[in-house]
Amino acid sequence: MIIWVNEQIDPSGMIHACIACCDETQAQDCHESFKKTLTEQQRANGWVAQLRQVDSWDEVPVNALKLN
Repeated sequence: MIIWVNEQIDPSGMIHACIACCDETQAQDCHESFKKTLTEQQRANGWVAQLRQVDSWDEVPVNALKLN
């Protein structure tokens, strides 16, 4: 099973938003939304929107919104 994890991360590495799901299309849509909501100032300061894959729900950050 592949779990897609979307994260908005500040320059210090702190996760400010996280959504995890098993549907690749839904994950891609969420990732695009996360990228669009970052302001130019946030990007300039080093904020990133990251999409990654994990193999287990145990690897998903505890504060994530988990969608099945």
